[in-house]
Amino acid sequence: MEIKTPSVVALTWTLKDTLGEVLDTLDEPVEFFIGGQDLLPKIEEALQGHERGAKVDLHLEPEDAFGDFNEELLFLEPLALFPEGLEPGLTIEGTALPEGCNPDAPRNALYTVTEIYPEHVVLDANHPLSGIALRLHLKVESVREPTESEVGSGSCGTGFFKIEVGGDGDSTLNTLH
Repeated sequence: MEIKTPSVVALTWTLKDTLGEVLDTLDEPVEFFIGGQDLLPKIEEALQGHERGAKVDLHLEPEDAFGDFNEELLFLEPLALFPEGLEPGLTIEGTALPEGCNPDAPRNALYTVTEIYPEHVVLDANHPLSGIALRLHLKVESVREPTESEVGSGSCGTGFFKIEVGGDGDSTLNTLH
């Protein structure tokens, strides 16, 4: 079966930066809904017309992947507001930010603790892959017709690239892997 909109495609991949460093590898296939919210538009476009066994190599600039790095999404917050045990790399839901954090910090974002200073902590709401051009090697493991439920929801419910729309109508891209 040929990949078309709508269909469900099972993929494996290797994701690298432009220097060739492997950022993610998926050896077990994951299903994505083509024509919905599971994949970035450039990936869906590149997969159109391919069949099981096809290998597709893509180069994605930041604007076609996770966007440019936005310095306005960095927040310096008082360390005293946070519980002990805070470590770089920890992620915090915006809705769970402590009382007293910057009121301009979006509450519908996911923050990564990037640095901890004696008095302050740096929170970054940028996607970890923002500002990075990516190379993606995809292998089509299978293609099938979508179920009514998948068509209705526009998703297989899982996937690496997922487009989420917040309550304010803004869309953000997240990895679920």
